[in-house]
Amino acid sequence: MSNGLNGCGEVVDLPISNTHHMAVLQAQDSSHTISLNKLARCGDLYGASAPMQQLFQMIGKVAPTSANVLIAGESGTGKELVAQAIHQLSREQEQPFVALNCSAVSPQLIEAELFGHERGSFTGAVRMQKGCFERADGGTLFLDEVTEMSLDMQVKLLRVLETSRFCRIGAEEETEVKVRVIAATNRDPVEAMKSGILRSDLFYRLSVFPLDLPPLRERGEDIRLLAGLFLDQLNEEDGRNRVFSKASWRLLNEYNWPGNVRELKNVVHRAYIMADHELDLLPAVNPNRSMVSEQIGDCVTVQLGSKLADAEQRLIYATLGHCGGNKTLTAEVLGVSLKTLYNRLNEYQAKLFLGDVIPHARPYGTQSRNQ
Repeated sequence: MSNGLNGCGEVVDLPISNTHHMAVLQAQDSSHTISLNKLARCGDLYGASAPMQQLFQMIGKVAPTSANVLIAGESGTGKELVAQAIHQLSREQEQPFVALNCSAVSPQLIEAELFGHERGSFTGAVRMQKGCFERADGGTLFLDEVTEMSLDMQVKLLRVLETSRFCRIGAEEETEVKVRVIAATNRDPVEAMKSGILRSDLFYRLSVFPLDLPPLRERGEDIRLLAGLFLDQLNEEDGRNRVFSKASWRLLNEYNWPGNVRELKNVVHRAYIMADHELDLLPAVNPNRSMVSEQIGDCVTVQLGSKLADAEQRLIYATLGHCGGNKTLTAEVLGVSLKTLYNRLNEYQAKLFLGDVIPHARPYGTQSRNQ
């Protein structure tokens, strides 16, 4: 089937439209021959690794039920895609699927977004508006970043989950709905509950069936398979035949991918735009850095007045590129330990991708990340 799911809710193999990438992968890295035919598909999720195969099986088991699901995983791991796959495999697949990002709605407006409002119930309410629960009646409501919801709002959400009834703002009568709720968070939900960010009663109501999404760095060969898939899609759209450089293939598994699958897809797209034939992922991983243009041959030039930390960063990235992404060789050339090099690279990644994260809102899973 086109959505990668069969009638029994089992994952089926991903159909490959052509053998272009099989040839490319063999030619580019003969020591690690990879076949895209290994990829399995569940909705719009792809994976061949053991963690993803287990996730697909769990989706297939919970989807036909009416159980609420709580999805935990770092940003970019595909939490909404999991919710969509569950809905597609449910008995209510023909009914609405409504998604709301709780962190993107102000606390003053989220009640109206969820439950709707009557005309004239507040300034600007010029007409009656149905909320997410009402629009999702009979189907699935996906609440992303549910731990960003205020505690007062969590109490109101809990009541709807318990009674299936709510009032639009300004209404006198309650509305009854039948909605399956799938919630998601990029925090560790247990830690969020212990710290008081997530109410314990709401946690237990939502996590009838908890799902943990693996970060990309723990998915092994999926990184290279997904990169090949994304490149294949871009080549097919443009009618081109671009390939990854050998250094890029090495970089794929050595980079930590803090932004997960979303970051990988964006990096491949950026590198594809900049490439003539071979894609170079290093500058695409760090698009805001100027060290690439400042490297001439085997030399790196640093402008007088530059901060020492910036100069060190340019030298490390330039050496890493010169060594083809080999971190062990890079550490030897720079005269530092491999641990020191990893610490520096993790610091640069954190500044680039996680610099805008509030300290107390640490993304789920980062506390256990290997340094």
